Amino acid sequence: MPEQLLEQILREGLALRGLNADENMLRRFRIYFDNLEATNRVMNLTAITGEADAARLHFLDCAALLDVGDLSGKTLIDVGTGAGFPGLVLKILCPELKLTLLDSLDKRLNFLRDTCEKLDFDDVAFVHARAEEIPDGFRESFDYASARAVARLNVLCELCLPYVKPGGAFLAMKGPELDAELKEAYVALKTLGGSLEKQIAYTIPGTDVSHCAAVIRKTGSTPKRYPRRWAQIKSKPL
Repeated sequence: MPEQLLEQILREGLALRGLNADENMLRRFRIYFDNLEATNRVMNLTAITGEADAARLHFLDCAALLDVGDLSGKTLIDVGTGAGFPGLVLKILCPELKLTLLDSLDKRLNFLRDTCEKLDFDDVAFVHARAEEIPDGFRESFDYASARAVARLNVLCELCLPYVKPGGAFLAMKGPELDAELKEAYVALKTLGGSLEKQIAYTIPGTDVSHCAAVIRKTGSTPKRYPRRWAQIKSKPL
């Protein structure tokens, strides 16, 4: 039986990254996709639909974060995770990742709980909270924080860096125009204890879509007054 489109695109795209997509990994991506498509009919999770676009613009896009290094055994909080991007994709690619998914809408977390159960992931944590309302015990406790959001980088830094322990890193997925956002985020990085370690520029396999990711190393502790309330962050970003 010929391989289905989703699996074919993922196998070929991940191979270009030097990754061998085994049958269990592809099975999990299929379950994730099917559950995403079914739930998306009754709840707005993503505007990207169909096997080809989901494989490339969601799954292969998020896979670019593997360039930061080995995530095995590391702790990562995906802030504002939405439908699970990039956190759940990274968990499928690296099952030993210790993943926490944080979102402000419980209905999205319910989708993720159901999906993780179907994926046989019983070690994923789910947190219903706004990003700026850091739960007890979460401050500076993760090796990594990730975000794939439309907010400007200076705003994302204030929301995400407080979760990262010194020595860890914030992984920010952005579009191709990252340089301008990095200049804009200079004060935020200096204030919050972050420093740009590297930029990852990539084109999603099978497309002409170019994206960037910023790896922001946590070089010092974030002052406890950050993050501020959302109204302050929005009206007076760092």
